[in-house]
Amino acid sequence: MANAKAAKDQPKPLMPHATATWLVDHTGLSFEQIAEFCGLHLLEVQAMADDLAGSKYTGRDPVHAGELTLDEIKKGEEDSEYALKMHKAPVEVTRTKGPRYTPVSKRQDKPDGIAWILRNHPEVSDAQISKLIGTTRNTIGAIRERSHWNIQNIQPKDPVTLGLCSQRELDAVVAKAAKRAGTDEEEAAPVETGDTRSDKDKLIEELRAEREANAKAAAEAAQEAEAEAWLAQKRAAEEAAAAGVEPPDSVTPPAFAPSQPSEDEAANVETPAEKRDGDGPDEG
Repeated sequence: MANAKAAKDQPKPLMPHATATWLVDHTGLSFEQIAEFCGLHLLEVQAMADDLAGSKYTGRDPVHAGELTLDEIKKGEEDSEYALKMHKAPVEVTRTKGPRYTPVSKRQDKPDGIAWILRNHPEVSDAQISKLIGTTRNTIGAIRERSHWNIQNIQPKDPVTLGLCSQRELDAVVAKAAKRAGTDEEEAAPVETGDTRSDKDKLIEELRAEREANAKAAAEAAQEAEAEAWLAQKRAAEEAAAAGVEPPDSVTPPAFAPSQPSEDEAANVETPAEKRDGDGPDEG
């Protein structure tokens, strides 16, 4: 019982189905022993032995891989109740740096995913696309320049929907590209210098300028009204003089009107009445 529990807790072969196939073909171990060692169901092992399994696996030698020894196999063959013990646990496989691995069935979808990113997220660099989807920069450049050999059949599709990457990975790449683009714009933007006044000072100056403009406009309007009144009075006086009617008492010129003629100039100017008398017959 203890041996069975220990066998369940121990690591499993790196390729359980391939290892089980090899043990079925090359040893006299029972199906239960093989299933327990490989972490498979008994019916799976029986299907492999009867050649009824849905998938055909190429056998993998656990002795050559160091996971079992010949002595351990011999013990199991001699005692069908014996639980095989792992001799050396398989080294955990970790993904190394480099292009993302894409299954063969998905590789034909890469151009569609690249085209989608180029169209919807142009801020993402070629290096980021290459790492995200697992492609080359030459392929990305060909799709961008529409010189790809299959460009007529490339349809932009979401790489997440195609299974080329996860939504979290895509969001992280887009956010990083957007942040970098924003930083570049800030560095490229010219630094405004010169006017260092506060908003309050600027507002006070604007109000002062507006008040001065209003006062100037009001003064100009008053001058125009005064000039119009003076011209109207002068025209009325001239008409009255021409008709022989006594003109108004006085006509006040506007403040900006031309200066009045001197006494000498006034003496030489004939009034309309004098001019009319002079035109008559001479009595003498």
